[in-house]
Amino acid sequence: MDIGLLIDNEDVPARAGGAFERRDPVRGDVASRAAAGGVDDAVRAVEAAAAAFPAWSATPPTARRALLLKAADLMAARADDFAATMTRETGATTPWGRFNATLAANMLREAAAMTTQIGGEVIPSDKPGCLSLAIRQAAGVCVGIAPWNAPVILGTRAVALPIACGNTVVLKASELCPATQRMIGEVLRDAGLPKGVINVVTNAPADAAAVVEALIVHPAVKRINFTGSTRVGRIIAETAARHLKPVLLELGGKAPLIVLDDADLDAAVDAAIFGSFMNQGQICMSTERIIVDETIADAFVAKFAARAAALPAGDPRGPVVLGSLVSEAAAEKIEALVADARAKGAEIRAGGTREGTIVTATVIDRVTPEMRIYSEESFGPAKSVIRVRGVEEAIRVANDTEYGLSSAVFGRDVQRAMEVARRLETGICHINGPTVADEAQMPFGGVKASGYGRFGGKAGIAEFTDLRWITIEGPQHYPF
Repeated sequence: MDIGLLIDNEDVPARAGGAFERRDPVRGDVASRAAAGGVDDAVRAVEAAAAAFPAWSATPPTARRALLLKAADLMAARADDFAATMTRETGATTPWGRFNATLAANMLREAAAMTTQIGGEVIPSDKPGCLSLAIRQAAGVCVGIAPWNAPVILGTRAVALPIACGNTVVLKASELCPATQRMIGEVLRDAGLPKGVINVVTNAPADAAAVVEALIVHPAVKRINFTGSTRVGRIIAETAARHLKPVLLELGGKAPLIVLDDADLDAAVDAAIFGSFMNQGQICMSTERIIVDETIADAFVAKFAARAAALPAGDPRGPVVLGSLVSEAAAEKIEALVADARAKGAEIRAGGTREGTIVTATVIDRVTPEMRIYSEESFGPAKSVIRVRGVEEAIRVANDTEYGLSSAVFGRDVQRAMEVARRLETGICHINGPTVADEAQMPFGGVKASGYGRFGGKAGIAEFTDLRWITIEGPQHYPF
């Protein structure tokens, strides 16, 4: 599959003429061949977006809504194509790929609904005869940088609401799934978005830093959003800060799932299995640490390990729950984390094996702070069980991390569970539900090293618009 850049609604090659290959992580053959865009290509994508901004920002909200709703229908109709491309490029299972397209279509629909919610207010003024207004306006060109792990969801999220707000966008696709994220641009173009409103840039891995910097520093770019690792997020934030540009960051996670002593164990196990192993644990919200009260830990671990051991893993094209990790290096990291935990006294209750990029669902019991997996984000299917004594220790352990994205608390006493939830240092918490959940209209984002700002619904409007104070004044009397 050969793909070019999408600039001004045209399929164009990189100016330097280069291309790069992405290989199937399971089979090793070429999954896609994409244009290796460089700094010049990033600049011309921004210039196309900047040229389109005046007309698009003046487009009536109902017209923007209609185009986004059409794009949503097209994306849903192409779910199988998205899934097949995701499988080739990232090793994702077909159900995960279809879910990506379905939720991304809902994000487009939610963005469409927001076109008429970009409001303002009248603020009483102390000056007689003065009408004082606070209004929101589109910011300008927005750059979205999306990762590979939920490529359709996160690529669409990076551009949908900015477009709805009247901005024009440049999506920098991940080097690990260029064809998948290029399809997002195709859907929006095919829905009828004017030239320059959506642009997609692909680049070879070696050129990523230069391309990203060029996108950030361009004077026409007014907003940046990035979903990915905390390490890269810090670099992007530092670069943007030098140019005083706002950034929305959704970064790494080490999500805790707390199982209190009065929890429904079967419900907690169900949620832990789903949250831990969906997409092989390669989700920013994935359950990374299961913090269990010691009085029920034996019973919980027995149930959880038995369920994990029964999950089939293999080629994502087959009837499996766990497909491939994104690369051999990712699988090797999981193997190293498991070996480190075992050497330091942890008990491997399920899994712990790999074949190439396929890693089995792994349960590591009696994890302690000395083990790497206690603090490092695994981003894979190796899950820690940490035994604690009482609520206070559970909260302390849950907060003992640099990250703060998602969390969950299980307990039949909902008032007590709610009090625990309030004390957790995370942007998201689910009571009696899994750590993995997403809805297009919800304020999504984290705290601490998991980033800042919020995607989703009305909360996202503030990220992609400027709040302005405008007055209409009558006759005045000046002191001199």
